[in-house]
Amino acid sequence: MMKQPPFAIVITMGDPAGIGPEIICRALVGMSDEERAGTLLVGDIDTFIRAAATIDAKLAFCTLDGPETAPSEAVVVSQVDNALGTPIPDGEISAAAGEMAFRCVERAVALVQAGQAGVIVTAPLNKAALHAAERYYDGHTGMLASLTGAPASFMLLASETLSTIHVSTHVSLKEAIQRVTVERIEATVAAGHEHLRQLGTAVPRIAVAGLNPHCGEGGIFGDEDERIIRPAVEKLRAAGYEVQGPISADTVFYRASRGEFDLVVAQYHDQGHIPVKLIAFDTTVNVSLGLPIKRTSVDHGTAFDIAWQGRADATNMNAAIAYARQLARGLELD
Repeated sequence: MMKQPPFAIVITMGDPAGIGPEIICRALVGMSDEERAGTLLVGDIDTFIRAAATIDAKLAFCTLDGPETAPSEAVVVSQVDNALGTPIPDGEISAAAGEMAFRCVERAVALVQAGQAGVIVTAPLNKAALHAAERYYDGHTGMLASLTGAPASFMLLASETLSTIHVSTHVSLKEAIQRVTVERIEATVAAGHEHLRQLGTAVPRIAVAGLNPHCGEGGIFGDEDERIIRPAVEKLRAAGYEVQGPISADTVFYRASRGEFDLVVAQYHDQGHIPVKLIAFDTTVNVSLGLPIKRTSVDHGTAFDIAWQGRADATNMNAAIAYARQLARGLELD
């Protein structure tokens, strides 16, 4: 058994102008003393103190390398400073906020790679703020792949009723269609299969959604389903995977939600996101697969319109943390 890190999970602050600090503090309030002791935060300690005050939470914080005289109940923070030094206005896009959000993720990855923490949980960041800071990522998943040197990554949306994994995510629909290849479908199924096996599903039942309406209707509405997706599924079945497809997208998610499948492979972002968010908007967890680290996230944005007003709901953050703890327990068994 490998040596376990001192912190089961590490939570990044996200964009400090958004609701990330607030929902993290709300989640901390609901934790047991043992859970808080096993949780490391990454971000600015003063921002967390302010967020706790905003929601009237009695929380104490101390820095990771701070004095040993800190209260025993204090939540530990790995301090990340405002590197650009410019003001970060609440609820607004800024380069300073984007840079801080990036550095929080960068630090969290380093902590996990150093054996200090087990699973990363990310609060939301803002892509426009990232780009303003000249950090040109399409979101957390691509950023984490770059930071860890992973050749490929996959986005899985997990809920109790329906879970999906995506062949492509944050690209245009035109580019998404071009990314539907036999190799990518095979890799996506393999990543989803392995993840479910790690969570205890002995034989994951996976459905692959079609790309075109009615899976192309015999080529009338496009030939990708028969030319690309079906051969990929046949290769996977021959390799021993319990996989079916292509199945028309207008029925496959319903069938999965009724328990016929454990996971649906969606061919592009909205094809997978819409049904999951419709069924489990507040509890869907975003999970990154294909990386040398484990990471979960809320599946919503920075909500600038309600940030720093004490109104943010932590339901989704609680779900992301609970899923991360489940993954952390899996690490204990490795």
